[in-house]
Amino acid sequence: MLFQSTRHNPRSEPAAIGFAPALLAGLARDGGLYVPQRWPVHQPAQLCARIGLAPEQYLTAAGLARIGELLLAPLLQESVLAGELPAITAQAFSFPAPLVALAPHGRLGVLELFHGPTAAFKDFGARFLAACMSRLRTPGQRPLNILVATSGDTGGAVAAAFHRLAGVQVSVLFPKGLVSPTQEHQLTCWGENVKSFAVRGTFDDCQRMVKAAFMDAQLNRRFDLTSANSINLGRLLPQAVYYAAASLKGWSEHGEPVSFVVPSGNLGNAVAGLWARRLGMPIGEFVLAHNVNRTVPDLLETGHFEPRASIPTLACAMDVGDPSNLERLRSLYPDLAQLRATISADVVTDEQIRARIRLGFQEYGQVWCPHTATAGEVYARLSPTRRRDGRWVLLATAHPAKFREIVEPLIGRSVAVPESLARLFELPSQAREIAADLDALRRELT
Repeated sequence: MLFQSTRHNPRSEPAAIGFAPALLAGLARDGGLYVPQRWPVHQPAQLCARIGLAPEQYLTAAGLARIGELLLAPLLQESVLAGELPAITAQAFSFPAPLVALAPHGRLGVLELFHGPTAAFKDFGARFLAACMSRLRTPGQRPLNILVATSGDTGGAVAAAFHRLAGVQVSVLFPKGLVSPTQEHQLTCWGENVKSFAVRGTFDDCQRMVKAAFMDAQLNRRFDLTSANSINLGRLLPQAVYYAAASLKGWSEHGEPVSFVVPSGNLGNAVAGLWARRLGMPIGEFVLAHNVNRTVPDLLETGHFEPRASIPTLACAMDVGDPSNLERLRSLYPDLAQLRATISADVVTDEQIRARIRLGFQEYGQVWCPHTATAGEVYARLSPTRRRDGRWVLLATAHPAKFREIVEPLIGRSVAVPESLARLFELPSQAREIAADLDALRRELT
């Protein structure tokens, strides 16, 4: 199995590389993002027979690890990591993703993706990436520097996954003042091989700096650079696993495809789900829930892509005005009509997020973070026919304790803090403030 850049010229011989080199490179040399050169397709019935577990176990840690092993095996075919895949998925998927029913007969549920060490869905991809990279490093190699631009949760998940890993340095860039206090502490409490930089700018500035660093000759002479953002192939593929597990569970139990409402910003989570469907999973509709950073909804409405400065919102991890993974989305669906037939998107304001957090608690007894609330709001706007005829899953992407200052006043009660987060709060915070340009980052790294 080979992977090629989203920017390859189809009229010439495409430059394609294997899974391990694509993972270590992070970004393709032409600035594009790696995607599979071809798509193996699983048959759901055959895949379920091979899992060897009852459907109610698919979303346990053991079920996710087994489904990840089977789903991803064709994509790692002939890779140096192919034989290590069972151990890699066992290491990455060491916690569950419970599907909590909100309506009778399985018509609506919430997939809780926040039971990992940093209480966000990014833990799945970060731990998979660390498990892979630790097996690819050999003594005597130049330091591997992982550059991470984060709008909230990615940096904490990557820092936790790579903390104290020999031969690896992690550089986390986050927009100063534009993440929640809990998120900022998660980004800055590690030390040792993890450096945190508060960038005087937006997430898009952080993302631009990381991409520029990959193209910088001076930094490339000093380090082996790679990324742990969702631009890295190794982050997206494991995220396809929980879509596969949830859809196979629904299909096995009810004989119907499962549709998803996905909180969306940089589009990595949405693309991972679409990749799962391309791999043959029984998935129906994809509806993207955006905050007022409406680049993608506007593209679907007008047919025109216009990147713009990001706008700060309550759902800060989705504050993205120029989503990187749009390249992967368009490589899947280059025709605009086909893209519109595949996904839809809606926009949720801060006031609507607040209202949905209240309603989620009143109607379902659910305590939602602002990102999950965007999904709840967009689902509520679907027509009664679509809600009645589909089996819908809302993605809960972060634990509400990461946004206590927002959530608690709205629901009128305190939010319990998971033990994993409580342990991090005991660690001291440390970060360097830098300007939003490559020169500032280069000085800090060298």
